[in-house]
Amino acid sequence: MTIVNRLTVDGRDYFLPDPVTELREKILEAVRSGGGYVNIPPLRSGPGIDILFSPGMPVVWTQIDVGGDGSPSDDAGEADSFPDV
Repeated sequence: MTIVNRLTVDGRDYFLPDPVTELREKILEAVRSGGGYVNIPPLRSGPGIDILFSPGMPVVWTQIDVGGDGSPSDDAGEADSFPDV
């Protein structure tokens, strides 16, 4: 089972490998401080992309099971949204 995380920021999707805990913390810190750039790493290779996160910006995380055994997973398609901070 491979988990891929989909980060949707202002309507654009970015796909990330696990783990994303550190990245989530960086995004929350940028929002709490009033805004800031966070580097979103690429799924495979490359430099990634810098995104400016600010309070009120719509951000949604979704975990997707890719290449699983075909049976439904409890986490597949489950989404988390950041609370307004």
